[in-house]
Amino acid sequence: MRTPARALATRSCVSGRISAGFHERRRGPRFDVRAGQDSDGVPRSTLRARMTTEISDAAPYIAAINRMKRARGVAILAHNYQAPEIFHGVADITGDSLALAQAATEVDAEIIVLCGVHFMAETAKLLNPGKVVLIPDARAGCSLAESITAADVRRLRERHPGIPVVTYVNTSAAVKAESDICCTSANAVEVVESLGAGRVIFLPDEYLGKYVAAQTAVELILWNGHCEVHERFRASDLRAYRQADPAVRILAHPECPPDVLEEADYVGSTAGMVADVAANRPARVVMITECSMSDNVAVRFPDIEFVRPCNLCPHMRRITLPGILLSLRRMATQVHVDGDVAARARVAVERMLRVGRGVWR
Repeated sequence: MRTPARALATRSCVSGRISAGFHERRRGPRFDVRAGQDSDGVPRSTLRARMTTEISDAAPYIAAINRMKRARGVAILAHNYQAPEIFHGVADITGDSLALAQAATEVDAEIIVLCGVHFMAETAKLLNPGKVVLIPDARAGCSLAESITAADVRRLRERHPGIPVVTYVNTSAAVKAESDICCTSANAVEVVESLGAGRVIFLPDEYLGKYVAAQTAVELILWNGHCEVHERFRASDLRAYRQADPAVRILAHPECPPDVLEEADYVGSTAGMVADVAANRPARVVMITECSMSDNVAVRFPDIEFVRPCNLCPHMRRITLPGILLSLRRMATQVHVDGDVAARARVAVERMLRVGRGVWR
């Protein structure tokens, strides 16, 4: 890593340019028209979604979603990795995992639509047990969340008695319920050090854990979970970018392998990446993370050229404009968490929120 991560504050994280799907693919989600139009002006469908992201196709869905959310008092929260037509077209609140968790505690709406993956929707439900939380596609999972179970955490506690457990927010509510505190990539160092312990079990992302371990004197016991998007990046790719343009600024997410992070100018969360771009205003930048991030951020920085490798998250891509509209029409899929699990998981998430946003992101 060429320069250490700095304390760069930002609340709403906009993302990058040339979005996978929005600028490259000609087709994105579209409903099959088998009937007439509903009163919102968008054709009803038989629940078969085809892909199309042409502006002319997206516009009716954006208009219909915005009308319906206003009529029903709905707040739409969207992660930085969402496609631009969602991020810029229908979202009320955007950000990284920490920003969305914080926002979930503050929204006045009685209905929340979470445009992200399932663990994010669960987190919103944990923090709003009395509200309706919808996820447009319940199949939107996460390789990290699937890499560990509650039973795994219990076994680790038995193997390391008395050692506190820090769980990355990219986990199920059941795993959070077995933890002492949660963290995100934006505040992981601060969370680990807040425990005042010499050793900490850090789950489940091995690469994030190794990065955190390099920033603190606390000894970390790690799991072997990996993000299927970030683990695909290679250090040789970053060296090739640097060789092609020595002035390019390379930003990497700490879920990437350690040798990738060593080649980056900045390592941090998606929120930190946006803040770094704002602070340094490079002529060209590469964001080593999910490629929709660059699509969304480029809108905010039209004077900066975003060069990006395109690693798409297949789970984030399950969230589509037609899916959001159908979710609002049907009030589905509602997120439910077992009461006992929710109570224990909520403690871990609320502890994280009290620690706040980290200084290293």
